[in-house]
Amino acid sequence: MPVELICVSHTPMMDFIHPPAEVEAAAREHFAALSREVAAYAPDLIVLFAPDHFNGFFYDLMPPFCVGVRAACAGDWDIGHGLLNVPEQLALDLVKAVQAQDVDVAYSYRMQADHGFTQPLELLTGGVARYPVIPIFINGAARPLPPCRRAVALGNAVGKFIAGRQERILILGSGGLSHDPPTPQMGAVSPEVEEFLIAGRNPTPEARQTRQNRVVENGRKLARGEGRGQTLPLNAVWDEGLLESFLAGDFDRFSAMTDDEIAVMGGRGGQEIRAWIAAFAALRAIGPYEGQRRYYHAIDEWLAGMAMVSAKPVCA
Repeated sequence: MPVELICVSHTPMMDFIHPPAEVEAAAREHFAALSREVAAYAPDLIVLFAPDHFNGFFYDLMPPFCVGVRAACAGDWDIGHGLLNVPEQLALDLVKAVQAQDVDVAYSYRMQADHGFTQPLELLTGGVARYPVIPIFINGAARPLPPCRRAVALGNAVGKFIAGRQERILILGSGGLSHDPPTPQMGAVSPEVEEFLIAGRNPTPEARQTRQNRVVENGRKLARGEGRGQTLPLNAVWDEGLLESFLAGDFDRFSAMTDDEIAVMGGRGGQEIRAWIAAFAALRAIGPYEGQRRYYHAIDEWLAGMAMVSAKPVCA
């Protein structure tokens, strides 16, 4: 039962705003190196933990966790198109196994997977349908958020399911680290924006483009050093400490992390760290692991502490 793990940051700004050439080249080469490793590993199944950015999940029914039994690309940022290659019965088996371990998880026959899912699949596998994948959504944007200790519990339950499989499995985690996009929140926006947060799926192409233009313009302002009163700067110190904790397997720290701590240190988008926590917890459930820091750079132009880590069980 071979198992490997890769956790990476994501950012749609990669195709819109460019940092210094040497910075961008290094980041893209590390993604390419990991992609070559995935191709050599040739997984039979990918289990992907990722957040959403109000593209596929909304307040009309916001689960803390959701397994995609069937899934399609949400179409945001023009990253990924069509259906994900989800093995339906295996996804249902995972749902039943997780629920049997007293972790409540929703499931969807019509999941819309946004760039939190599709970008790492594109960058690391060459396409959203290249390999069979079970997408697992973790709410990292819509308050109230699931406690980090529940992300540990989810990952642990998924890992125990994986441990009983014979396939060659790749665990992927997608999210932050530190980044603070101006994500709107219920109770602090206009009624029109609240309605979008409640039921904004399947926008018109014009509405999606308008929203994305606002995000890109905000990113360009931040890259120029403007607009800092509305967003926190990237926090390389916090990011580096997280990387050390993941490599050391410090799940006591992860279980004790609070929303307020993450918001203060890592910004609004830092809440996505739950996806990494669940991914590493899944690997830890299989047994002791050894990890390797592959890349880190705080890239202001991409609005993210960009990180990449790989790991595998010590017995592998």
